[in-house]
Amino acid sequence: MGNKNKTISFRVSQEKFETLREIAEERDLSLSAVFRDYVDLLVAHDGQVEVVPEHEVNERTSDDTSFPPKVEVPKSFVREHERLELEAEHLREQLEEHKRYVTRLRQELDEHEDDEEVVQLEDLDDENEEGEPSYRIGSSFEESSF
Repeated sequence: MGNKNKTISFRVSQEKFETLREIAEERDLSLSAVFRDYVDLLVAHDGQVEVVPEHEVNERTSDDTSFPPKVEVPKSFVREHERLELEAEHLREQLEEHKRYVTRLRQELDEHEDDEEVVQLEDLDDENEEGEPSYRIGSSFEESSF
């Protein structure tokens, strides 16, 4: 398989589109060529491309901050982030262990489903003869006899 070109599409406002078209016309390029050049530049510099107006290009000096800007993060923040990552990993492991346990219980239930007879409480009430006292949880003492 050779290199296949892919199409990227996105939406911009009418005003931005007109501006892009004017830029392409000024440089005697097609609009597609402008985007292809930008994407090639972006890939070549590993995503570290800053788009600035032409008049600012010459104004920039090496004293300016590099692009992308770098921010120093406190060690406490990094430690907290690492702690939360470890905790999340531990919780994922616990979840997987719980899923395996539930799966094992379901398998055991399926295996023993035919072995044992399940007795429903309602069936016991139906089998109760008229003369025998019935017991109910939460009922008053008058209804049941001891």
